[in-house]
Amino acid sequence: MSIANNWLYWALLSAVFAALTTILAKIGLDSIDSDYATLIRTFVIIIILSVFIFLSGKWINPAKISHKSLLFLIFSGLATSASWLCYFRALKIGQASKVAPVDKTSLVLVAIFAVMFLHEKLLVKDWLGILLISIGVIVLGLNK
Repeated sequence: MSIANNWLYWALLSAVFAALTTILAKIGLDSIDSDYATLIRTFVIIIILSVFIFLSGKWINPAKISHKSLLFLIFSGLATSASWLCYFRALKIGQASKVAPVDKTSLVLVAIFAVMFLHEKLLVKDWLGILLISIGVIVLGLNK
C-alpha cells in the first residue's frame, strides 16, 4: 500500500497539524477575542482550500452535489463552527495542555455515534481504548 492510500499516515499527519494548531492558536489568542480569532483562522482555511481545490483540478459545480450530501455537509459545517468557537474560547481561558485533551473527548463520542448511527462494529480492544481515553479526560478535568 502506498503512503498516499494509507489512512494511518494521513491520520498521524492530522494529529501533528492539530497539535500545532493548538499551540499556534494559543499564542495567537494572546491579545485578541477568541471569536474574532476563529474568524481569521476560517478566512485562512477558505483561501488555502480554495487555491488547493482550484490548482488540483477538483473544483466541481456545486449544483451537481446531491441534496443529501450538501445538507449533511452544511450540518457538518455548523457543527464545526460551534466546535471551533467553543474550542477557541476554552483555549483563550485555559491551558492548551488541558483544553486539547479534553476536546478529544470527541474521540469517545465519535465511537459511540459511529456505532449508533453508522452501525459500525467495535471490538473489545476498541472499547478498552475508548475507556482509557475517557479516564484520561476525567483525570485531566479534575481540579487540583
